[in-house]
Amino acid sequence: MSKKKKPVKAPAVKSKGKKDEAGIISVGIDGLYQNWFLDYASYVILERAVPRIEDGLKPVQRRIMHSLHEMDDGRFNKVANVIGNTMQYHPHGDAAIGEAIVNIGQKDLLIETQGNWGDIRTGDGAAAPRYIEARLSKFALEVVYNPQTTEWQLSYDGRKKEPVTLPVKFPLLLAQGVDGIAVGLSTKILPHNFCELIKASIDILKGKNPKIYPDFPTGGIADFTEYEQGKRGGKIKVRAKIEVADKKTLIIREIPFSTTTTSLIESIVKASEKGQIKIRQVIDNTAKDVEIQIHLQPGQSPEIAMDALYAFTDCEISISPNACVIVEDKPRFMGVNDILKYNTQQTVTLLKRELEIKRDELKEKILFSSLEKIFIENRIYRDIEECETWEEVIATIDKGLKPHKKKFYREITTDDIVKLTEIKIKRISKYDSFKADELLRDLEKELKETEHHLKHLTDYAIAYYQNLLTKYGKGRERKTEIRSFQSVTATEVIAINQKLYVNRADGFAGWGLRRDEYVCDCSELDDIIAIRRDGKALISRISEKVFMGKDIMYIGVWKKGDDRMVYNMIYSDGKTGKGFVKRFTMPGVIRDKEYDLTQGNPNSRVHYISGNPNGEAEVVEVKLSQSSTARKKVFEFDFADLEVKGRGARGNTLTKYPIRKVDFLQAGTSTLSKLDLWYDAGSGRLNKDKRGRYLGKFDGNDQVIAFMRNGSYKITGYDLNNRFDPEKTLRVEKFNPKKPVSAVYVDGESKQYMVKRFLIETSTPDKEFGFISEAIGSRLVLATLSDTPEVEIELIKGKGKDKVTEQVNLEDLIDVKGWKALGNRLSQHKVLKVSLPEEIQEQPETDENLAEENATAASSKEPVPVQKKKEKPSSKSKDTKAVQQNLFGETAKNQKEKATGKSKKVKPKNTGKSFGVGETIELEL
Repeated sequence: MSKKKKPVKAPAVKSKGKKDEAGIISVGIDGLYQNWFLDYASYVILERAVPRIEDGLKPVQRRIMHSLHEMDDGRFNKVANVIGNTMQYHPHGDAAIGEAIVNIGQKDLLIETQGNWGDIRTGDGAAAPRYIEARLSKFALEVVYNPQTTEWQLSYDGRKKEPVTLPVKFPLLLAQGVDGIAVGLSTKILPHNFCELIKASIDILKGKNPKIYPDFPTGGIADFTEYEQGKRGGKIKVRAKIEVADKKTLIIREIPFSTTTTSLIESIVKASEKGQIKIRQVIDNTAKDVEIQIHLQPGQSPEIAMDALYAFTDCEISISPNACVIVEDKPRFMGVNDILKYNTQQTVTLLKRELEIKRDELKEKILFSSLEKIFIENRIYRDIEECETWEEVIATIDKGLKPHKKKFYREITTDDIVKLTEIKIKRISKYDSFKADELLRDLEKELKETEHHLKHLTDYAIAYYQNLLTKYGKGRERKTEIRSFQSVTATEVIAINQKLYVNRADGFAGWGLRRDEYVCDCSELDDIIAIRRDGKALISRISEKVFMGKDIMYIGVWKKGDDRMVYNMIYSDGKTGKGFVKRFTMPGVIRDKEYDLTQGNPNSRVHYISGNPNGEAEVVEVKLSQSSTARKKVFEFDFADLEVKGRGARGNTLTKYPIRKVDFLQAGTSTLSKLDLWYDAGSGRLNKDKRGRYLGKFDGNDQVIAFMRNGSYKITGYDLNNRFDPEKTLRVEKFNPKKPVSAVYVDGESKQYMVKRFLIETSTPDKEFGFISEAIGSRLVLATLSDTPEVEIELIKGKGKDKVTEQVNLEDLIDVKGWKALGNRLSQHKVLKVSLPEEIQEQPETDENLAEENATAASSKEPVPVQKKKEKPSSKSKDTKAVQQNLFGETAKNQKEKATGKSKKVKPKNTGKSFGVGETIELEL
């Protein structure tokens, strides 16, 4: 089918003035925009930058693919020759064609390459076109081309025919992705995974609504929470995959999409020069695989350094997709799911057309084979020997075929009879009737299959996709890991690269005042707070030198949202002269706005102010004026007696006499409640935002323990900047050295599930200690510090194939032993899976509830019951023991008791006193 391409005509320009003497017509600039510019914009959109939805190709890409198919003979062709052949169809320069060929070849889908085609990871360019070669891949030959279903048009000069679109039977646009900038709009469709696209297409044909997400050839980690199906306004975050080699070295193994190792290293060096991250050296060892080694300066935490890389370098980038395609010669913004549905339906349509063409061809073959059989076996060719004219020959053959015409699906035409006359004598003499019948049977069988496929088109399309997946899916597994991760706050991870100085009298602060008073270390992104003698507070961004107001009493680093920083203050009211005391927080303020911390009266004066990062109280000595009439002119005050309120609170009255001086006496402890923490397994971070699993309340020297998949544990503090690698970390819990670890692991040597229980004897923080078998292939399955270590075991008992799931308490299987013990075999049966039962999320108790219960107990003067967690029914019941004996045999403890004929009895220790509600009763064996 040929379709003549309409030439673009120059628009007629309307005259907006009379001709001058030289015959020139004056045209306003608005006329140029109205006509010529709009035509140019339409041309760029339709013919240059935006792909068509049918085949997912831009015009230059389509012409390259057509040219490659035209030149295809199974061997490689020089890219320079391909460029030259493509220029017959493409009206633009050879450089644009060469760049487009390299772009297609680097995606490793449609073109097989030979030579140096560059590297998208390092940014290295391809060799010159005369040095590299290309040919179509087997996938492209099978999926992209079919001249019988292709719509054709004349090329730009009318000498050649080129496809309007290629009949692609695959979501090629989503597999390759595209990036184009037109006039007034742009398109950016990210590449998706080959196998996932095929599976999603199959799901669509089955009536499902699958979700697809991009997959990048450079790997990395991506968060698609805000992907919005690739529509305008969506956004994804992509991160490099960074490993902690040791305490001094980080290694980047995979880089974000659209970056290169060169640009990534440049961004790291730039951040280091700005002091945002402390690194000693960056080494690029990239060869077959990406490897960028980052050597840290001494004392730099690798976890914080990793977060700083994500915050300040191209190790984390944001990509904004914008799916725009040409549909019916108009640009349209669509979601990737809509594009996939369109391509899937188009594939079904193309397969139907191919089957219909094949069906018609088979019918024609059957018709002619039948005519040939009748013509030869009935010796009709002998009847034409006496014919003198061509018309007599045709009429004679037609007469011989007339008794058989009812057998055919259509009427016999003159063209059919002419074909019979063209049969060679050699074929007639060697005609084999048996082979002819066999050929007819094969053709009829193939026709029957084709008609069956047409009637069951959806099943045929599903089988087509499954065949593609089987043939070409190997080695195309997902490379980009899908993970949800929170944004890194720059101020929390930036390296401490400056020192804060202050001139209290003049009111200036900053890192440039090196001759003045040193306050603390800070970073260039920190905010600072200054509280002056007049009771005014000001928060401002730190700089080399910033004016904060004269007579500064307190200055320090201020962190937004920090509700545990408590300020203790004593001031005199300028109106009444009374002394007031207050404790307050300032978690949220407006930068560069003054806040009055007193009652707002003139001549108010601050006598004492301190900042306490964890809400610590303190004891101060208050000295009153000697001229006051107070009998006690010096007394102590403990801030622990005050509640923490907002900055606008007036405070409590400390004294009605004038205050002369306030001195610090003694530091106190924190008066704030313990910190409730959760662990988010997706990001590998501790948090107080209720994301993930609740760990408990933390204070002081409390610690967390992380169990690694390789069979080791690590004890560390509960700093929110700590990060646990989600790929390596199995479980994180609050650490209690008195609780035994209950663990199940697979022994690499015996391939058996083992169970062990032990107490942790190490105390070195931030160091990993292994506790399972060191055999190759050993891995930790689960570990917990739970008081009731119950697990769900899925196993196969006996010779049957039925799966059985049982819930067992590990305390019944093994006693607490040393950490070096290998443990006992978990079960005599074949174990398929071991997991912790679904946990009931423990919720933190609010201070209001505890205060209300304590008040009620105090008023009734009854013992306050100790709050306990809701416990599950004991796993040591008779039913549970019966199950355990059935699954695992009798425990060693039971066997020993039966052998000796003794059993331990539990009786309460006689202490000679009664027990109140909630008190612990000691038992002895």
